[in-house]
Amino acid sequence: MSYQVLARKYRPQKFSEVIGQEHVTRTLQNAIAQERIAHGYIFSGHRGIGKTTVARILAMALNCRSTNETTGKPPIEPCGVCDSCTEIRAGNSVDVIEIDAATNRGIDEIRELREAARYRPARDRFKIYILDEAHQITDAAFNALLKTLEEPPSHVIFMMATTQPEDIPQTIRSRCQHFSYRAMKFDDIVGQLRDIVTKENIPADENALALLAEAGDGSMRDALSILDQAIASTSEHLTADSVRSLIGSAPAAALETVMQAVAESSSEKILVLVDELIGEGHSPTHFARQLVRFLRNVTVAKIAGKDSALLQISSDERARVARIADLFSEEDLTRHLQIMLRTHGELGYRHEQRFHLELGLLKMAHAQRLLPIEQLLSDAAAVMPAPRPGIVKNISAQADIRRPDASVSARSNSVSPFAADSARKGNPKAEASGDLAGFADRSVRATQPNTNVVIMGSTAPAVVELSPEPETQSAASIDAPIETKAEVNAEALRDAVLGALANQQMLVSILGSAEWTLNGSSLTAKVAASGTMIEMSYTADARRRAGSAASARAGRSVRVLVEHGGTQQQVSAPRRAANGSARSRAEQDPIVQRMQEKFGAEIRTVIDYREKG
Repeated sequence: MSYQVLARKYRPQKFSEVIGQEHVTRTLQNAIAQERIAHGYIFSGHRGIGKTTVARILAMALNCRSTNETTGKPPIEPCGVCDSCTEIRAGNSVDVIEIDAATNRGIDEIRELREAARYRPARDRFKIYILDEAHQITDAAFNALLKTLEEPPSHVIFMMATTQPEDIPQTIRSRCQHFSYRAMKFDDIVGQLRDIVTKENIPADENALALLAEAGDGSMRDALSILDQAIASTSEHLTADSVRSLIGSAPAAALETVMQAVAESSSEKILVLVDELIGEGHSPTHFARQLVRFLRNVTVAKIAGKDSALLQISSDERARVARIADLFSEEDLTRHLQIMLRTHGELGYRHEQRFHLELGLLKMAHAQRLLPIEQLLSDAAAVMPAPRPGIVKNISAQADIRRPDASVSARSNSVSPFAADSARKGNPKAEASGDLAGFADRSVRATQPNTNVVIMGSTAPAVVELSPEPETQSAASIDAPIETKAEVNAEALRDAVLGALANQQMLVSILGSAEWTLNGSSLTAKVAASGTMIEMSYTADARRRAGSAASARAGRSVRVLVEHGGTQQQVSAPRRAANGSARSRAEQDPIVQRMQEKFGAEIRTVIDYREKG
């Protein structure tokens, strides 16, 4: 076949024809002019942006036979007509060897390359090895190449092209000059496509070229490949609709309609639109990707304006994203973009892709009704210029706080709650008048009765019903002292503690014979038991229960302490064990009491054989 694809037909043959990589071509031309040629180069970057092409042009320039007659230096631009340039361009040069590293990646192939590198070039000035997809070479093969790359013969130059430079060992990268290529700009791709369709006499709309450049995603080769398909698919004129149908993209109007339905919180319309797109054969993953790009452009248009250079889209698309940007606030757009990014990520490994796409779009519709806490605080500050201390009546957790549908359209034209809240906090007069400046410590204030405040935090939002102080309450009643409970003695607190610990019989036995004293907020029980026994019996749970019982009985915070050093005493307080049982009779036995006083003994188990008989 005599036909040659556009990507090969219009491949650059000189440094000046390379588009979008001026930082690389300028450096290489200066190196040739100054004769500062390195023995190893690494060209890395996105696919289809000219890495291998620049490597070939550099090889043509170094081996070009039309050298400078006065200095003998190689030209900074290859002539393209000599035998060396012609052979390199055709790929059959003896001294310029292109190796597909994805196939020849083993140590045996690299050993052969290393052996061949020792011999001088057959005709040209340099023997050049171009390794494409160099990151796929194995570690063992790189190690075999390491010594040759570190101290190569003066006639050998290595050029490695890769899309993943991080996979190349650092020992290799440190011995080469690394050039990082940039993704091609949108305008550069559109300009190149325009020149090519002009040379090919193919009429094409600007919107069609812009759509091709966007589909190329920064790759000139991808854009030219899609252009080849588009030319083959149409017989007369290249339009945006024909390109869109070719690449399987959803109509741009469908994206705008979906976002309008989101702005209206119309769940039914969203489901109908998704059903139409799926029925026409559109991929949910592709549509989600389109919507992510569309939301990104809408967000940029909202922030920087529709004429911003950050928007690399056609004029019709700029007008479309500007219309959608007017329907949402910046906070809404960032929230929607985050939802769609998560949805697009989930579609890659989910089986029911349609259901997850519908769920993501419905989340966006419901997110329109959420009320940010910043806007709540700003509105509350404007309504309550002179707040007074209020009383929180009740707090009830809510799963979802939604604004009325009537306020959806009004919110898009309102001032950003972030900006309003920042302006309010930065106003010293507002802080002096008490415009909820102390809300960070969760203090809630209100001036009007029956005020419901919606608070959204990291968990579920909450509704706080506020009411002011009763107007009938006078200043004198506020300043009046609060009546406290009557003082209680140590015996009353002891009874409360023993009652709370009634299920721990060993501890009750120890504390029941203790000496109890009340000193301020400390209730001390001095027992005759050893310190080890106290530590084993008076656990953290027992301390908590004893303290709670004593505090409840005294009406204030009381700490219960158990110390060693008391004497064994008769239990006079009523206890749960003193009910005529075997344990109570054993505790009242004189011999048992004597043993307790003398040796600090304790009763652990009581067996009454009379009850069993």
